[in-house]
Amino acid sequence: MIMDREGIQKVIPHRPPFLFVDRITEISDTRIVGEKDVTGDEWFFAGHFPGTPVMPGVLIVEAIAQTGACLALNAHGFAGQIPYFAALDKVRFRRPVTPGTRLVMECTVKWMRGHVGRVEGRAMVDGEVVAEGEFTFAIASARAEAK
Repeated sequence: MIMDREGIQKVIPHRPPFLFVDRITEISDTRIVGEKDVTGDEWFFAGHFPGTPVMPGVLIVEAIAQTGACLALNAHGFAGQIPYFAALDKVRFRRPVTPGTRLVMECTVKWMRGHVGRVEGRAMVDGEVVAEGEFTFAIASARAEAK
């Protein structure tokens, strides 16, 4: 493991219950691999769907994006700043994600220009793609807390 949750939280601003990356297992200047253990105890399973729990697709996309944010913020000197979605393209969902699985997210930087960039990402369970897409983001400076 290269980065645990504590290390991840030093790079991206997300915090539980909205942190969807448990660990980073690989990272380079252009590629990253992260993991999320889907236990079934997560808050969203209570209503999505009772009796047939499925991780919401939007949260799978968020997990991919958070993994990509770890790469973009860490590799380009923006640690601690805020990544915002600017666009989602070619997003596809291939199969549901259920409790008791490990979600593996892979992202590759397509391009980075100043504070704007794009990553290609996908999420897999047991080697099968469950979701994929391209994510454009803009990085903003973190604001000081209001006093």
